[in-house]
Amino acid sequence: MVEDERPTGSTVVAAALALFARHGYEQTSVEQIAQSAGVSRSTFFRQFGGKDDVVFADHEVLLDRLRTYLAEPHENPWAAVCGASVEVYRHFAADPVVARQRYAVVREVPSLRDREIVTVFRYERLFDEYLRRSLPGLDPIDAVAFAAAVTAVHNHVLRRLLRGKKRVPASVLETAYDELLVRFGVHPDGAPPAEDDLVVATFPRRMPAAEIARRLGSLR
Repeated sequence: MVEDERPTGSTVVAAALALFARHGYEQTSVEQIAQSAGVSRSTFFRQFGGKDDVVFADHEVLLDRLRTYLAEPHENPWAAVCGASVEVYRHFAADPVVARQRYAVVREVPSLRDREIVTVFRYERLFDEYLRRSLPGLDPIDAVAFAAAVTAVHNHVLRRLLRGKKRVPASVLETAYDELLVRFGVHPDGAPPAEDDLVVATFPRRMPAAEIARRLGSLR
């Protein structure tokens, strides 16, 4: 009988995280995980390279899913990045118990914390590269800044979910991204005029036009 690897994979992840939470990461063996999940040791290693891969298995699936999503045409690339991040959040918020177990395990193991930092950067780099590819001529600093901001806001809201006992709906993250899009001036619906939108500036007549443009650009 051939095992269905996709459902089994999620079962193994849940079993592993439960064991890590109960007995500790270092004290839990691959054999214990396989037995708890009802799979063979060979199946475990075929699906995961090791215990740390079990902890981050969801991220590999999500990153692949985001690459596919961002490869599709989007009218507003900035909003597409935010939408992709919201989908990641929805995935973890759908099962907060497992998400909190993963968070607790990662906090206790230095090597897992290091890998988590690398994983977060992979999302940020994915967003950065997508913006540069989708918006030719975009200042790389703007792409990096927006990708970093999206990732930071996502992690802030996710930590609220992981550190508390209540559900934090995706709408909280969506509202935060609406504000971020407005701040960057890239909201798909535009931004309502504010009292300080009008800027009056004076420059010496002899100042080069390029310098005037640079200074005006810094006011955006």
